[in-house]
Amino acid sequence: MKIQNPIIRGFYPDPSICKAEGKYYIACSSFQYFPGVPVFESEDLVNWKQIGHCLTRNNQVELHQVPSSGGVFAPTLRYHDGTFYMVTNNNTYNKNFYIFTKDICGEWSDPIFVDQEGIDPSLLFDNGKVYFTSNGTGADGNPCILQCEINVETGEKLTESIPVWGGNGGRYLESPHLYHIGDWYYLMAAEGGTEYGHMITYARSREPFGPFESFAGNPVLTNRNLGGNQSIIQGIGHGDLIEDEKGNYFIVCLGFRQIGEWQPYHHLGREVYMAPVYWQEDGWFTAGKKGIVTEWLDADIAADSRKEGLYDISPEDMNPENPRWCYLRDYHRGNYRFENGVLKLKGTEITLDEADTPTFMGIRQSEFDTQLRVTIGGNAGEAGITFYMDEDQHYDLAVIRSGGVSKAVLRVTVGDVHEILKEIKLPEDSSEIRLEADSDSLKYYFYLRDGEERIFLGSARTKYLSSEVAGGFTGVVMGLYAVDEQGNQAEFKDLSWKQGKIR
Repeated sequence: MKIQNPIIRGFYPDPSICKAEGKYYIACSSFQYFPGVPVFESEDLVNWKQIGHCLTRNNQVELHQVPSSGGVFAPTLRYHDGTFYMVTNNNTYNKNFYIFTKDICGEWSDPIFVDQEGIDPSLLFDNGKVYFTSNGTGADGNPCILQCEINVETGEKLTESIPVWGGNGGRYLESPHLYHIGDWYYLMAAEGGTEYGHMITYARSREPFGPFESFAGNPVLTNRNLGGNQSIIQGIGHGDLIEDEKGNYFIVCLGFRQIGEWQPYHHLGREVYMAPVYWQEDGWFTAGKKGIVTEWLDADIAADSRKEGLYDISPEDMNPENPRWCYLRDYHRGNYRFENGVLKLKGTEITLDEADTPTFMGIRQSEFDTQLRVTIGGNAGEAGITFYMDEDQHYDLAVIRSGGVSKAVLRVTVGDVHEILKEIKLPEDSSEIRLEADSDSLKYYFYLRDGEERIFLGSARTKYLSSEVAGGFTGVVMGLYAVDEQGNQAEFKDLSWKQGKIR
């Protein structure tokens, strides 16, 4: 059947995949957002549903005032002998750790730390041994892939961490995954940086600690040489192998969609893509369409067609316990309540301009084309919607109440520029205000609804919320927020967020 990429859309980077009891599971990076490490489930590798997170307790991960794009980096998800393991890194504190659970939809363990440097850690369970792999630096000062054997019960290293492969010369050697397939150990990694030069490379050996021989056709998967009208899909890298029930292999990897053929900006974040793997008689493999990830791929997968409306949000989805919502850094549960179809957010003094924990709950933007509608009431000093990249880049449409005066404000924050584009005084009896926002690949458009009248407040370009402008590794999150030094609350209802239909 034909499958459309990306298979998981929006800011869900660094995918890692495993198979358990006839189902597939993907875990992704979360950085400064809480809960950490979102998890998706699928029965067919095509249709994915978010079922929860791995890091759901503050004692599992330290996110207090971590910088944007700090915090939790790339996870690896594995299943062994009835137990799921998720290993990751808190890059802000340079700590590699893993957690485990019997029930992937339930609670995970407290973290177990491993004393090995680097990021993007991975586990391989093999013949009674457990190998721990990450990127690092060799004795010669050059980047390498480090590996050791560990006691998975305690995290204790049973061997020294030694360099096992130096990659193919690309910068930022990272994302190592070790596999034992047939008579070979395959070590797959990413090089080139997670931007336009990103690529997947691999090597193989007869032994888990090498020596590893690089694939002569490296990179096995990359879109780095495509541009203009060739493809808007860029940044392909950070892959993980999976075998389906029929014995077919695929690579899931990250990539991103730039906003246009000649517009090298991306603001939806790095997403999850998939490419088929083709084995050769000599035990090497190739992937994709001549090493390229395409929007459409043919695969021998029995699945229903991609479901329409998968990424829409409706009023019944407003419950803060819905796993699609995320929060910034520390999570203060008492600031979020959902009662009788109304979402109540208790404001604090912390604003969206701070690398801290404002009252904010968001959902990742997954399509260029969006239509957002929400009614705001309550008595918070400021409440509204935001298209949020980080504390230095966000667009806010807000209702501000002060001294008995209410106004609707459109504000843009881009780096050192904090600008109010439009301000409209609201009638004294305006207890509830309907805010609306639309977007396409190039712009966001903001409106105030007054009965049948739709008042245009202004527009702002998407590229200023892109990674190319803002930096970092995240993507735009649509947020509902409240600010109030006295702890007054905002009320949100009738939320409707429709994202562009999957073609």
